[in-house]
Amino acid sequence: MASLNQLTDSIAGNGVDHGAENGVSIRSSENDITLAFDDNATAGVMFGEHDRHLALIEHHMGVDIIARGNHLTLRGGTADSRAITAEVLRELYIRAGEGHDIDKAEVEGVIRLHNTLPPEKKATPGPEIRTRRKVIRPRSAGQRAYLEALAAHELVFGIGPAGTGKTYLAVAHGVRLLLDGEVRRIILSRPAVEAGEQLGFLPGDMKEKVDPYLRPLYDALHDMLTPQRAARMMAEGAIEIAPLAFMRGRTLSEACVILDEAQNTTVMQMKMFLTRLGEGGRMIITGDLSQIDLPAGVGSGLKHAVDILRDVEGVSIVRFSDADIVRHPLVSRIVAAYDADEARQQQHPPRKTAKRS
Repeated sequence: MASLNQLTDSIAGNGVDHGAENGVSIRSSENDITLAFDDNATAGVMFGEHDRHLALIEHHMGVDIIARGNHLTLRGGTADSRAITAEVLRELYIRAGEGHDIDKAEVEGVIRLHNTLPPEKKATPGPEIRTRRKVIRPRSAGQRAYLEALAAHELVFGIGPAGTGKTYLAVAHGVRLLLDGEVRRIILSRPAVEAGEQLGFLPGDMKEKVDPYLRPLYDALHDMLTPQRAARMMAEGAIEIAPLAFMRGRTLSEACVILDEAQNTTVMQMKMFLTRLGEGGRMIITGDLSQIDLPAGVGSGLKHAVDILRDVEGVSIVRFSDADIVRHPLVSRIVAAYDADEARQQQHPPRKTAKRS
């Protein structure tokens, strides 16, 4: 199958046939690109009910998509936008053929990925995580860099705004490592900063005390495993969920250890956590430095760690941006608005009014 660069370079030619691969053949000319799909049923899933997925792609890409049976013709826009649209359609068709649900989020994710990937990566297959329940692929350039880092490094920091998939992909990677026998257990942890780590004052047993702080980790875990299997693995100790305070004094060998909301660790807590890494272990640390809930004057352990560890061999630091947000599109605009407001306040801090005597 022609890569994006090959498609773009050959747009000026007339009737260039790029051949067929994965059930899709592409033919380009100076003003349009035509795609033909081998399987009508799969193409129908990719098109969406009443061609709603095609309409969504048209809206995002600024390209007209003309459907005739199992053929799509792309016109309008720029040569680059037509070439990217062809890649988006090909990718969605492949995913539909593999049994993926093609919904609005999936379509927008593939569009985002192909719009943000650097040109040299568009022609190469991206990383993926295969679990028993689903296949997870990146939906943005930042997610792709994150999955590549997780596969290559023992200690990975994922830093960025809410909605970028930092925790979800970390849990998915941990489940994949566990199911493939690369680690013997997964340990999921968060600092219970809202309770000041004074868990003894909360009602209920230990599970009831920590569950509210670890619910996002449970939610991600249950998307990879059935609730029954997750419960069984937790009962057997293959999956452990615990607040950060319970990590002290342990050596975590042959384990994938995930620390979420790490911006709310202190410097000493982060040092304690990092030094728990044992033989054959992996660590994934996620957080958002714009949402630090520590008391005033207490430095974030996450910020300190990425500052001093950025040049350490075996450590990878992946920074997500607003462009990597994969939740509702409004979330990206909300984050951008808050970032802009923070930038304005830094440039023009409010003046302190003098107290009257």
